[in-house]
Amino acid sequence: MSGIVFSTWRDEFIDNRGKASQEWGESGFKLPETYHGDKNSKAFIGWDGVAIFDEDIDAVELASQYAAQYQEYSEACGRCAPGRWGGRILYDLLDKIARGEGTHDDTDHLKEISQTMMLTSKCEIGKTVPKPILDLMEHYKDQFDTCIDAQIPSKHYNGDTNYIAKVTAPCTDMCPAHVDIPAYIEGVRDMVFTESLAATRQTMPLAHTCGRVCPHPCEDACRRTNLDTPISIMELKRLGADYETDHELPWLHPVEPKPLRNDGKKVAIIGAGPAGLTAAYYLALDGIKVDIFEELPVNGGEVAVGVPEYRMPIGKYQKDIDLVLELEAVSITNNHRVDAERLKEIEAEYDATMLGFGARLSKKVRAANENTEMGGYWGAIEMLDKVNLWHKYDIGSPASNELEGKAVVCVGGGFTSMDVVRCSIREGAKKVIMLYRRDEKTIIRNTTYEEYHEAVEEGVEFIFHSAIEEIYDDEKNITGLKVNRFELVPDPDGGRAQLVKIEDGDFEIECDYLIPAVSQALDTQILPEDWNLEMTSWNSILTNGKDFMTSREGLFAAGDCEYGPMTIVNAVGQARRAASVISRYIYDGKCSLTDDEIMEDHLNRLRVYDKKEKITGWMPGLPRAESEKLGIEERKTNNKEVNLGFTGEEAMAEAERCMRCYYISMVAV
Repeated sequence: MSGIVFSTWRDEFIDNRGKASQEWGESGFKLPETYHGDKNSKAFIGWDGVAIFDEDIDAVELASQYAAQYQEYSEACGRCAPGRWGGRILYDLLDKIARGEGTHDDTDHLKEISQTMMLTSKCEIGKTVPKPILDLMEHYKDQFDTCIDAQIPSKHYNGDTNYIAKVTAPCTDMCPAHVDIPAYIEGVRDMVFTESLAATRQTMPLAHTCGRVCPHPCEDACRRTNLDTPISIMELKRLGADYETDHELPWLHPVEPKPLRNDGKKVAIIGAGPAGLTAAYYLALDGIKVDIFEELPVNGGEVAVGVPEYRMPIGKYQKDIDLVLELEAVSITNNHRVDAERLKEIEAEYDATMLGFGARLSKKVRAANENTEMGGYWGAIEMLDKVNLWHKYDIGSPASNELEGKAVVCVGGGFTSMDVVRCSIREGAKKVIMLYRRDEKTIIRNTTYEEYHEAVEEGVEFIFHSAIEEIYDDEKNITGLKVNRFELVPDPDGGRAQLVKIEDGDFEIECDYLIPAVSQALDTQILPEDWNLEMTSWNSILTNGKDFMTSREGLFAAGDCEYGPMTIVNAVGQARRAASVISRYIYDGKCSLTDDEIMEDHLNRLRVYDKKEKITGWMPGLPRAESEKLGIEERKTNNKEVNLGFTGEEAMAEAERCMRCYYISMVAV
């Protein structure tokens, strides 16, 4: 049965007041009826309406407390009078009524101010704060009238209700690291790049990295999309980090790092990739001793040895790494392979341990005659390791020794496969093909529009709706492939279209090197068998996805080892949360979330972005800025960075397109 007494959320009107329980209507939205654990919510109020879960709610105080958040968070840009002064007037009048000192003229004034703010405020926070207040004034009018007519405080005024608020934005909500995107864009717009970087590093230490190799899911939730085209959010992120580096500024941390605590508490982290570095960073800012154990001779994990130089210059990534490793509380040991026995030793020595190792075992394509020992069969991870260790660190030998003049076929449809084929071009392969079971639209969704089209420009041939049936060889080396063709057949019942093999559609292609990049798996040999850790169905380490503790007390996991192969920004988001939980766990002995983290999860389930929303009050058609790219012929022969970034003028113009879509939400518990 629904626990919703009343709701106007997203124009879904539910009014169960006075009805028998079996007649109650239910909401189609994931509203936070339960706040956390067994703690119930009394109400939820936000940018798109209000939901009441407790019939005894004090609607007047709820409205007053919500208006107060507008002042407390001060997220109004101050560039228009309704936004600057309207919120103050709302709160003053509502508090006056809640104290029992209001008049009916005050309610008329409230309605007038609310309508003015909604129609004329420049930013979303000014436009949206009045909406749920008007809903409460209309549908809980009796409570407002009682306070005014009887000149008494609202029924639970200054009672024991706790009001917990959070400011978000659609782009911020969709970002796995929950970066304050409007803030860092505003820093770029105002040419205060240090403020831009400070906003990013609140939740994202790898600003250079995620300003270059992020799949930018935030852009899918940019409200500008509903008007014309999304803002180039990812590329604007790098401006602050590049400014810090180019001007050789001292490290800009979101807070002053605390001195190393001398209480003996310490945390071990297995892996120095994005997850391990992120967790170490936020723990160290809190003064907690962190020791990182890394198998590779270099730091940075898969971004260092897997992501090519032309996408992620190692000099820039090294700045992100140095930001972390130069903190007093962090130490790292390289060339340190942690096996099951060593993990037991580490766990016994430390107050908490976080597993942050990657998924580095290439999976097979599952074709007939597939033999991983056959000449020309080269796993994607091993191939990229060789390419990047040579070009970035002068370790090993060039991959061109193997690939130059050869026919290379990669099977995949994600970032790793894109890296494989574009690196193969640069290593001198005569022909490079990617086979993918799905279509062009899906591969763009899995990677980015830019990544796919740059690969096409460089000469990579994509064959969609295809899969290898059989691998041919001369008993020593791979010589060719038999490939099946598929077509999408619509489901007559309206379900997902299915891939069906085309009869007589098979074809053969030359192949000297087959590089599977279909996915990667974890090396689970690091996990002691007697721990009996709970695993997911895809053989990654199971956590609840909130505090990131495993089934073993004091053992946490984040990144690829928890989820399977994931994006950098996902790993960062998980590790930031894990670090927050660990910082309390090692002192309290239990996992807990902050109110901000609890609200973060509620909003993520609810979804902040509404793709059906009609945007008004903004000028459409403002062109999205396009950064300069290295010329096609030049970039095919080297590993120079392809995306040269925005000029200052381009960045400012693009930042001006941001509509500053801050929203306030609040739960009463």
